[in-house]
Amino acid sequence: MKSLLTVGLLLVANVFMTVAWYGHLKFGASAASNAASTAAPGRSHLPLIAIILISWGIAFFEYTVQIPANRIGFAGNGGPFSLIQLKIIQEVLSLAVFTVFTLVVFRTETFRVNHLISFALLIAAVFFAFKK
Repeated sequence: MKSLLTVGLLLVANVFMTVAWYGHLKFGASAASNAASTAAPGRSHLPLIAIILISWGIAFFEYTVQIPANRIGFAGNGGPFSLIQLKIIQEVLSLAVFTVFTLVVFRTETFRVNHLISFALLIAAVFFAFKK
């Protein structure tokens, strides 16, 4: 049960972090194109410091989920995963969430065979990380 809870919390955390890190590239561009602004096309009308503060605000929610996930999942706290395993799970989830986010939100990327091969290698990395 702790393993499912850990992975679920890490998944939610990665959704927040992906939006915090990359959402402004899409949503800021949309806001700029909708606003009567003199900003260059595709650029947000908000100053960079505002974008950073908004991203930090979103990232706050990532931390409120990521920290409990790591505490619950870490073997040193009675969880099922070693520190290395936790990090590998987090990275694989991060790349999976990023890929879905990019394909759904940006719709400018194409998922190609080399991406599929990359994901197969990530799955192999997880397999070897969990192998005793």
